[in-house]
Amino acid sequence: MHPLRVWDLPTRLFHWLLALLVAGLLITGNIGGNWMVWHFRFGYAVLSLLLFRLVWGFAGGHWSRFGQFVYGPGTTWAYLRGQGTPRQSTGHTPLGALSVLALLLVLLAQVSTGLISDDEISFFGPLTRYVSGDTVSMATRYHKNVGKFVVLALVVLHILAIVFYRIARRQDLVGPMITGDKRVDADLPASQDTTAHRVGALLIWLTCAGLVYSMVWFAERGGL
Repeated sequence: MHPLRVWDLPTRLFHWLLALLVAGLLITGNIGGNWMVWHFRFGYAVLSLLLFRLVWGFAGGHWSRFGQFVYGPGTTWAYLRGQGTPRQSTGHTPLGALSVLALLLVLLAQVSTGLISDDEISFFGPLTRYVSGDTVSMATRYHKNVGKFVVLALVVLHILAIVFYRIARRQDLVGPMITGDKRVDADLPASQDTTAHRVGALLIWLTCAGLVYSMVWFAERGGL
């Protein structure tokens, strides 16, 4: 067994920041009132992280790339039958990959509908003026009555999966997401995690954050 850099620092920061922001979104959304100001801010931050992760899925470290953990049905079924390979247990497993992809898609849907939602009291998304009233109504119903519960369910399933792997399969999924390293007994490639790599990730995120900020700034001033 030897340590292998599986999760590069940008991927780890993305993971923990996203967890904190989603928790913040759920809390502020339920409290309501003036906390909705922070709810919107958290939403914009989540959107910038999601855009970053989409880019990082092609430019990130080896095990963070979509090409390394997007599996076909046959591979997933073989893994469920206990016929997985060491490679599939190093990064995201086939089941873990499904969880990651589902969470990314659901969060994208949630923040997207939030941009065009209206609580009909004091707060409304910056893009509501650019869509029809019917679209705003549908987006609001999904955002408030469906999407947040789907997000919560996926978060709970994610936590349960971590506990299951820890107890049933003796695999620590949390530790590697903190340190970046995982002990393996196979000859597998390590994720690139150099200073230049990290600086590149920072520039990508700043670009994504700038795009979100610009969109909101122009939309709130009727510039889009």
